[in-house]
Amino acid sequence: MRAITLVTLMTVAGLASLTPRLGNATSPPPVLNEHDLREACSALSQAGMRDCLARKVEESQANLKRAEKDVYSRLSKWDESSRYARMARSNLANSGRAFTMYRDAQCGFSASLTGGGAGNAHEIRRLACVAAANGRRAEQLREAVSDLPIKSGG
Repeated sequence: MRAITLVTLMTVAGLASLTPRLGNATSPPPVLNEHDLREACSALSQAGMRDCLARKVEESQANLKRAEKDVYSRLSKWDESSRYARMARSNLANSGRAFTMYRDAQCGFSASLTGGGAGNAHEIRRLACVAAANGRRAEQLREAVSDLPIKSGG
């Protein structure tokens, strides 16, 4: 009985710690890893799987753009000197460009791990990698500004 109570308390405490981060009713989609994304599309033919993953990339791109927009919005309301807000916006833009370069290189590497895979194997792996990386980046951006103090009245 003691173990059940401890597990229940840990679960409740874990959920309570997430509550402030959840924010609004339209929470972002869960971040899936490459394997989970491929698995989600695996019931289809190889061409269908590629198309399914291409849609996942589009969804992840839209989610990432929303996260970037939300971060810029949050920075405009940040209770900090405008000098530091400008610096943060500039660094956000720089990190976005660096992320794109990193993601493309990393996903090229991931695709190469299919070796002599036939058909759409390389593209399937690359697309899953891109969607997963975009999801992680969106989550990182939201987390980075989640506790910024906001100007009163902003």
